[in-house]
Amino acid sequence: MIKRTLAITAFGLSVISAQGVQAANSLNVVCGAEQSWCDLMARGFSDATGIDVAMVRKSTGETLAQVRAEADNPKIDVWWGGTGDPHLIAASEDLLQPSGVDTSDLLGWAQNMSRISEGKTVGIYAGALGVAYNRELLAEKNLPAPACWKDLADPAYAGEIQVANPNSSGTAYTELATFVQLFGEDEAYGLLTEIGKNVNQYTKSGSAPSKAAARGETTLSIGFMHDMVKLASSGFPIEIVAPCEGTGYEVGAVSIIKGAKNLEAAKQWVEFALDAAVQSRSVEVKAFQVPSNSKATVAPESPDLASIKLIDYDFATYGSTATRERLLSRWDAEVKNAPKN
Repeated sequence: MIKRTLAITAFGLSVISAQGVQAANSLNVVCGAEQSWCDLMARGFSDATGIDVAMVRKSTGETLAQVRAEADNPKIDVWWGGTGDPHLIAASEDLLQPSGVDTSDLLGWAQNMSRISEGKTVGIYAGALGVAYNRELLAEKNLPAPACWKDLADPAYAGEIQVANPNSSGTAYTELATFVQLFGEDEAYGLLTEIGKNVNQYTKSGSAPSKAAARGETTLSIGFMHDMVKLASSGFPIEIVAPCEGTGYEVGAVSIIKGAKNLEAAKQWVEFALDAAVQSRSVEVKAFQVPSNSKATVAPESPDLASIKLIDYDFATYGSTATRERLLSRWDAEVKNAPKN
């Protein structure tokens, strides 16, 4: 085996052979973040290592389904980004393998992901769940501004709310798991059903509803606050609400697929993704999640997690296959097709 050493480049880590020649290889990555951030990571990794990256952007639910379907012959080497619950589920189903990466510079919530999964997935960023509304539409329609989750069940918002489908969207599954942890399961499904009467569309992607609110296609959305900050910073008339009852949060993750055909390159990707200099560049594409490396620079626009009333999100429970399947089955039965009146 060729021994490799790490060299710091303008973007981050470069893996160079003992002879000084960059390792030639290829890598197949599925990305769960926004496309612009996916592209930045792919370009940066290729520039730093000389490794060609084939990257596809998918929602976490879609990626989990693909990883399961390809278990005997995986097409993916690395799964980067997206909410951590599906990563944990894949780890529990023995679909991932440890990267062996050093996590000592990572914040506690990122290290926790590694501990829960026995090193098979690692936290790369965090972001809190919230509500966004288009202030111009709200004023035009003379609607009250929401302050709490329960406010979204107000009949005044009929047809005004957009949220993703938790079967495909990690964002929406985080919302579902958050409601269950906040209110208890029966009350949570009752509230989701009432809110569902006001929902005009369940989207596939978790970031789509807030983009729709920004464009004036819906008045309110549920999603991650960092996506809403990106829209607000781009000049859209978006106001962001941290619900009064408290809210859940995601820990985005990076994982190596078990049986990855480009294992050495995959391990290099994980090191690259956890590097402080690499994580600090997310602001270039207006990705305002909180980075997991304690030495990374946090953008001033990023939501201050310390000032938000966060629940003690139980990643081990809600990142389990049995819990996810049960909650989704009940959501399909009680919420998805609930009558609007």
